[in-house]
Amino acid sequence: MRKKLNLTALLACSIFCMALLMHPLKSSAQSIDLTGGIKNEYEYEEYFFLTGKPIKFTGTSKNVSVTQTERQGKLTETYKFTLTGQNGEKLTRNFTYTYDVTNYDQVGQSSATGSVTKFTEKITVGDRTFTLADYQLSKSTITDKRPASDYYSGEAVARKTYTETTGRGKDAATKTITVDVNSRNEGYENFWGATETQITDFEFEFEDGSIGTVTNKVSTAKSRTLEYNENDATLSSFNGNYKTVSSADSLSEYEYDLPNGRGKVASNIDYMPKLEMLKIPKFRDLSSNWAREQIEKLYSLGILDDQSNFYSPNTPVQRYDFAIAIGKAIDLRVLEEQNNRRNSAQPAIFKDVKRTTKDYNYLVAAVNKGVIKGTTPTTFDPDGFLTRQQAATILVRALGLEGKAPDPGYTTEYKDDYKITDYARDSIYVATQLGLLSGSNGYFNPKDTLTRAQSSAIIERFLRYLETDLKENYRDNILFFN
Repeated sequence: MRKKLNLTALLACSIFCMALLMHPLKSSAQSIDLTGGIKNEYEYEEYFFLTGKPIKFTGTSKNVSVTQTERQGKLTETYKFTLTGQNGEKLTRNFTYTYDVTNYDQVGQSSATGSVTKFTEKITVGDRTFTLADYQLSKSTITDKRPASDYYSGEAVARKTYTETTGRGKDAATKTITVDVNSRNEGYENFWGATETQITDFEFEFEDGSIGTVTNKVSTAKSRTLEYNENDATLSSFNGNYKTVSSADSLSEYEYDLPNGRGKVASNIDYMPKLEMLKIPKFRDLSSNWAREQIEKLYSLGILDDQSNFYSPNTPVQRYDFAIAIGKAIDLRVLEEQNNRRNSAQPAIFKDVKRTTKDYNYLVAAVNKGVIKGTTPTTFDPDGFLTRQQAATILVRALGLEGKAPDPGYTTEYKDDYKITDYARDSIYVATQLGLLSGSNGYFNPKDTLTRAQSSAIIERFLRYLETDLKENYRDNILFFN
């Protein structure tokens, strides 16, 4: 499926293969090498510029192989391409990159630094043959692993030397073309989505001394969004239900200024979406509640797990219930199986929370990830009511964005700033800036307790931030302002 490139549209997202796209636990979205190439589960395309004008090369999943393996602190990426141009041109490419991976577990970060270790590339255009004679590359990426989302940034510099051969036998002539490459990329990955945007500048130096430039902007993204299906049958046992739509896309744009001309070319490829119907909420006390939609969404996703037909939206939310909901929202379930095996031999993480309590493993995971803290080092007060400043702190810790607050000593713009406890000030500032929470009439009311309806609305807004706000920041903001 193809669409005209439109960077202002709300676009979904992309990954290397459909298996990754549909994996239930993790998202992934990555650029394919430094070529600006994009693909979906079947087709691949990129543009080639060594002839002095753009040539579009395409292939299918049979012609394109991208693999990653990690072993003993070494990450290996292998790219194998056999592509065909619009007028019968041929391209074959085999690249292998090897990276040293260093984990900084104490700060939740990792880095990967490496270079190209194997390379062959040959392009045939009519009677002209381009052969990659030398390829030098240095590439490094740093990843900050936060509880709700991983954030990463990388740079690469490269120099490719091609020989161009025309004619045959005694009439053969050889030229040299040097391509200098400078690339930078930024991305994030969480359970609900992933986006990476890469900007690469190429400078071509031809045999006759002429210079050409190409700038490529490529963005890949993946998302899981929630949609509501209204039942057409009025006698159904339910009025409608929610479904998740997992979708992905890649878009790429080249702007070139070459000896043979200047202009732009672009590509956009979508993955086929995947649909999943979710369980049907049947609460009987939400018909007129302002947060009905948000509550039902969270229940359908399994973030809320009330067995009763009555949700009691106006009662205060308890600290334990909110902690478990956040743990499920950021998919800390990935730790559940591991915790299940170990919990029987470990003491309870808090004296006032039994290990047999429902969903206990989510609390353990949230505490281990630094998202949740007790009221004291040994107690959690699970039945206590959650305050607005506690909720803000939990959300911002999950995102790992505490550092976005100003230097210490500032005051927020709320009229009741003096009521904010010191530990929550940074989180309230950041949560307000992100639109996760807001005040009323200039007041934040930090120590007011939240109702179950209010907490559900806050968590639903938190999910939309992970689904859409991050993608907009990592795609549109970078593409439009670079």
